Amino acid sequence: MEFLGVELADFFLYSLIISGILTFFFILFNDLFAGLDLPDFLNPTLILSFLTIASGSGYVLVSLTSLRALPIFFISFAIAFILVSIINLFVLVPLSAAHESLTITEDELKGRLGKVITSVPVNGYGEVLITSKSGTFSKPAVSFDQEAIPSETKVLIIDIQNGVLHVSPHEELNELG
Repeated sequence: MEFLGVELADFFLYSLIISGILTFFFILFNDLFAGLDLPDFLNPTLILSFLTIASGSGYVLVSLTSLRALPIFFISFAIAFILVSIINLFVLVPLSAAHESLTITEDELKGRLGKVITSVPVNGYGEVLITSKSGTFSKPAVSFDQEAIPSETKVLIIDIQNGVLHVSPHEELNELG
C-alpha cells in the first residue's frame, strides 16, 4: 500500500522518526514556548504526543494487520486522540495546577509570621525566614518601627515594598489570669 507515493509502513516510520526528533528539540527549547498564550488544544506537548502516538500506532497496525490505508489512519488517529486526551486530563492539567499552587504572592505574605535569621539593624537590611506549605524561603527585611531586631526573633510582616519585607517584632499575648 502506498500513501503520497511512499509505502504506508515507511510513511508511518518516517513520521514517527520526525515527530521523535521534534519532541527532542521541544524538550531542549521548551522555554521558547513558555511565554505563548495558546489555547490548551494547541499545546506543543499535546500536538507532538498526538503525532508520535498516531505514527507509532499506524506503523504497528501496518506491520501486524492487513487493513487498508484509510482504516489504519482512522484507528491510529483515534488511539492517539484517546491517549493524548488521557495524558492532558490526568497529567498536564494537574501538573499546571500544582505549579500554580506552590507560588506565594507578596500580598499573601502580609500578616504572616517569620523568624529573623540575619539580625535587622536600625537603618539596614536583615533576612527573615518564612515557612509555608510549599517550603521554606528567606527574604530581605527592614524594621518597620526603625528599631534593631536581633536574630531568632519572631516577626510579623507588615508591608512589602520592592521585594523587601517591612517587619515588626511579634509579641504573643499570654493568657490573662
